[in-house]
Amino acid sequence: MVRSRDETRIYNSNKFKLGLFGMNCSGGLSLTTAPERWDASWDNNVKAAKLADAAGLEFLLPIGRWHGYQGKSDTQGTTFETIAWACGLLASTAEITTFGTLHVAFINPVFAAKQMVTADHIGHGRFGLNVVSGWNPIEFGMMGVALGDHDGRYGYAAEWLDIVNRIWLENAPFDYDGQHYTLKAVHGKPKPWWGSRPILVSAGNSETGREFAARNADCLFTTVPPQHDDLQAKLKFFRDAAPPGQLRNIFASCHLMVRRTRKEAEDYHHYIVHEKGDWEAAEYAFKLRGSRLNSWLKADEDKLKARLISGAGFPCVGSYDDAVETFKRLSIAGLDGLALGMINYVDDFPGIRDELLPRMERAGLRQPQCQIAAV
Repeated sequence: MVRSRDETRIYNSNKFKLGLFGMNCSGGLSLTTAPERWDASWDNNVKAAKLADAAGLEFLLPIGRWHGYQGKSDTQGTTFETIAWACGLLASTAEITTFGTLHVAFINPVFAAKQMVTADHIGHGRFGLNVVSGWNPIEFGMMGVALGDHDGRYGYAAEWLDIVNRIWLENAPFDYDGQHYTLKAVHGKPKPWWGSRPILVSAGNSETGREFAARNADCLFTTVPPQHDDLQAKLKFFRDAAPPGQLRNIFASCHLMVRRTRKEAEDYHHYIVHEKGDWEAAEYAFKLRGSRLNSWLKADEDKLKARLISGAGFPCVGSYDDAVETFKRLSIAGLDGLALGMINYVDDFPGIRDELLPRMERAGLRQPQCQIAAV
């Protein structure tokens, strides 16, 4: 029986943890017109969540998106709001941790604190928050909120999070006089399910973003550099910068395209990108996200657009055995797991459950579910 948040599944003893990423969005992570692309209906989200829960995956992570990537596919043009989404999936599952993703500039912290405690009670302590400062000027314009400068957005996020944490953890009403908020007699009940704050995750690749994530997050998301040898130093920075004992897991996002053989996977990747790819959407995404792209990606525009079509993030294309070898290298470098995007989270999942997970167990990356213990 789980007795504290530390005993929830995301903190289990699996060496390499896995979650599903982006399934609240139409098309998931991929800019493709392939007919089997992800249909993010509510029923499909529930099916995928239950499959992941039953297979022992650790978490579900949504994307906070208000504006899609246009083109024929309009990937992420249809999305579920992530806190309501998390509430529904927490009520539909038993053990898997489910995150909400909030653009902090778009929602009042007092309201958000209450909203998230509600989700935490629905899931009996399995809710987590992905704190997002935001970057998309179109989405900020939709909300009537000034985008502001990059570092200023993280300063806003820090103040917002300070208020939410105090609401969750303090019993007496308090006044707050900050740069962005002046609040009176703030309090909130009920408190989070375990009497401790929900799990906080953050992602940042700039120096300011990395420092914010290291200071505040219990679990952190980062990118995998093209040279895996560089990953170890990057992860060491995060762990050294975090307060002692706070940073429990560091994850990365990955687009998984695995098949029985490497050739099958590579042929399918070619089909998704070069036969069914939405290059109009890729052009739009490239221009929209240009200032946020790493220089090594911008150096080859066509290669980057192909990667955006495939699913952005870290690509893992190959056989099930290839995938396990890649996961082993990432684990040795210090990564604790991956948030997985797929072309279709329901149709692709049997291969994950029946082929990939058993291979990970044999490689020592995961344990059979009956042997898993919280740490």
